[in-house]
Amino acid sequence: MENSCFSFLFVLLVFSSTSSAALADNHEDFIQCLSPSNQTSSNIYTPNNSSFSSVLQKSIQNLRFNTTKTPKPLVIVTPVSEFEVQLVILCAKKTGMHVRVRGGGHDYEGLSYVSEVPLAVVDLINHRKINVNVNDKSAWVEAGSTIGELYYRISEKSKTLGFPAGVCPTVGVGGHFSGGGYGTLLRKYGLSADNIVDARLIDANGRILDRNSMGEDLFWAIRGGGGNTFGLVLAWKVKLVDVPEKVTVFTLNKTLEQNATKLIHKWQYVAPRFPEDLFIRILVNRLNSSDQGGNNKQTLVASFNSIFLGRIDQLLPIMQENFAELGLRREDCIEMSWIESIMYFAGFPGGASPNVLLSRVQLLTRNFKAKSDYVYQPIPEGGLEGIWKLFFEDESQAAQVILSPYGGRMDDISSSSIPFPHRVGNLYKIQYLLYWDEQAEEVADRRHISWIRRLYSYMTPFVSKFPRAAYINYRDLDIGVNNIKGHTSYAQAKVWGIKYFKNNFDRLVHVKTKVDPSNFFRNEQSIPSLT
Repeated sequence: MENSCFSFLFVLLVFSSTSSAALADNHEDFIQCLSPSNQTSSNIYTPNNSSFSSVLQKSIQNLRFNTTKTPKPLVIVTPVSEFEVQLVILCAKKTGMHVRVRGGGHDYEGLSYVSEVPLAVVDLINHRKINVNVNDKSAWVEAGSTIGELYYRISEKSKTLGFPAGVCPTVGVGGHFSGGGYGTLLRKYGLSADNIVDARLIDANGRILDRNSMGEDLFWAIRGGGGNTFGLVLAWKVKLVDVPEKVTVFTLNKTLEQNATKLIHKWQYVAPRFPEDLFIRILVNRLNSSDQGGNNKQTLVASFNSIFLGRIDQLLPIMQENFAELGLRREDCIEMSWIESIMYFAGFPGGASPNVLLSRVQLLTRNFKAKSDYVYQPIPEGGLEGIWKLFFEDESQAAQVILSPYGGRMDDISSSSIPFPHRVGNLYKIQYLLYWDEQAEEVADRRHISWIRRLYSYMTPFVSKFPRAAYINYRDLDIGVNNIKGHTSYAQAKVWGIKYFKNNFDRLVHVKTKVDPSNFFRNEQSIPSLT
């Protein structure tokens, strides 16, 4: 590689000469290991490098973690080959350097690039090859790719193949798949991780393994057990799914004055029981407007946001029979291709070229905090109205609640088939989001985070219990004790582990202890090793 100082010969010299008992967290030794001639490599960045800040900030998606007080990594490495990734892992192990892996940078708590301990980031931005095989309906996807890039590459080859993943195209596939990954096709085809058939992974000893060589226990664990825990996934092989040439989408907005509360209440009963081809989620936001007299008026708007894997003429009778109260009309519906529906849900304007999915830059980045819940029993109207009261407080001007229905295929897959356990019995998942724009103000951060914690506390009677479940890809450091410096113990980790993984947690711990006993791959909420 041009200007790269990575050397295969040096790997042999390094790992045949000294033990791994080198000084812990010595980033100078780590850099020397990567770049033995002491020249500046084109893909090793430190705070002394003029490009360091731009490389670091390029994939920061939550401005809470882009302040002068945010702990910064000591080194960022952007390897361009599998061999160079191996070298990073081996050098980190030799020098005691702590490593995190970053793909799209969407980790909700910034754990792929923020830590209180000295840190090296392996940024996989150069690992983005995608090979789509239409004949066997599969694709190999390198872990630094975004789901938008995956969608685009599939659409280049076929108009009737798709993949079940998220609605935000800038999310990296590495983290998305590692935690499960869901989107508008989950009621038809399940999660992203349910459709993974092979992987290439570097373990803590620097070995590159595929499904056959890693074994089924480790292959089970990486499909939903969380990123940066069992190894560094280089690439995933996914099974593509069939989609019709035309799908139907609609978004109907209903305010509180238009009976939004009653409609949401009814939606809880019908959305999980619709045919699996129909997905209707709800996004609730505060709406500030002015009346005819120029007076400020506040209300809430519930957006019923839907995709149907079929034509309008097929959709309308289903809605009339099951959810006539919503008042869906033919003119509310739009028929489009599956790839156009991806752009529709991502918020791009109609008529945009699919090329927009290749951009790794979010349309808007802000400060935010998020939480999640699962719902087993419909929330009564009075319970919903209590949410609305909180939405009218000062801190909640940019609050959002997203309700995503389950049922369909999600009811058919065993809760232990992969680590993601949230299957039959769940009516829907809730994601709570709060955004704010004050820059680097700790008081503002505390005030807004306090609000979403109060909302989360209010929801306690209405959501899952024993445990109160949560989604690992909506990582929340409020849950449990997180002790990265001393390695989180089993007892500490179980507090949040049981919420994310339920009965699968102990099996994940068993796999972790077997494949990474020294806990080399870790973060504040990674699976602990018992050794």
